Amino acid sequence: MAFEPPQRLITALGETAQDGDDWLEKLPQAVEQAVALRELTVERVHVPGGRSSLVVLVRLADGTPAVLKLVPPRSRPQSERAALAHWAGLGAVRLLDPSATDGALLLERLHRDVSVRSLPEAKALLEAAGTLRRLWVEPPPDHRFETVAERTGRQADAMRASASADGEVMPLVDAALAARDELLAGAPSPEDVRLLHGTFRQSKVLQGDRMPWLAVGPDPVVGEPAFDLARLVRDRVEDLIASPSGASITRRRVKKLAESLDVDQERLRGWTLFRAVESGVRARRVGREQDAELLLEFAGWL
Repeated sequence: MAFEPPQRLITALGETAQDGDDWLEKLPQAVEQAVALRELTVERVHVPGGRSSLVVLVRLADGTPAVLKLVPPRSRPQSERAALAHWAGLGAVRLLDPSATDGALLLERLHRDVSVRSLPEAKALLEAAGTLRRLWVEPPPDHRFETVAERTGRQADAMRASASADGEVMPLVDAALAARDELLAGAPSPEDVRLLHGTFRQSKVLQGDRMPWLAVGPDPVVGEPAFDLARLVRDRVEDLIASPSGASITRRRVKKLAESLDVDQERLRGWTLFRAVESGVRARRVGREQDAELLLEFAGWL
């Protein structure tokens, strides 16, 4: 199968790939093998697609439309597979090949061009929050998912390293790291730990036929729901920054989302701060200055 990976994917992986990462080079062969293994008919590559995976529109042997998704090993495709299998279609896209082991994911096809983000803001937040609530289930007893403490520990180390060479962001980094320490010191009891989407936002909730809205693209993690909800708080951050009342809107959003999903407001604020600063520092590190400025200004409101 001859094809060109979407430019968006090439650019994004170029920002994060380590030396010697040849996943893109081997991608055509991987697609061909995954298609043959599952006896699929290829329609086309989805463009512009995502920043961390290749999405191919396919049909099963019986003609059913589906999606074949290929993810670099560093993005933990087996972790995504395990989470989707555990959710079994409740609130999330349905996995069609739960027993496969080749790193590709065969998924039910959703309306990829219609996300919750296309709705008016208030309605979008409502639908996104409802989807998120369905995903927060007990993890499997023998799970191997990363914990919030483990993931944020890696992120904290990277933030410290970046901030040491960029004194301008050091106050925000210090505040974010202090918030993380406090949050982990007062971590919830084991019975309150849930399987989380990990990278949840409005654009990750797509229109479906089986259910109105279904989540896609998890980077699953196990921990408290406030961590998951924190990413949703800053959705449409560019609109918040452009608004003269963006800071007050943000504070109201934290309060409203915390109340609607029964999450502690201060813990939500703390994780929102940490995640915004971490994303802003990371964006600056790879040269996405505009994104970094938006995220760090947003973080300053918290």
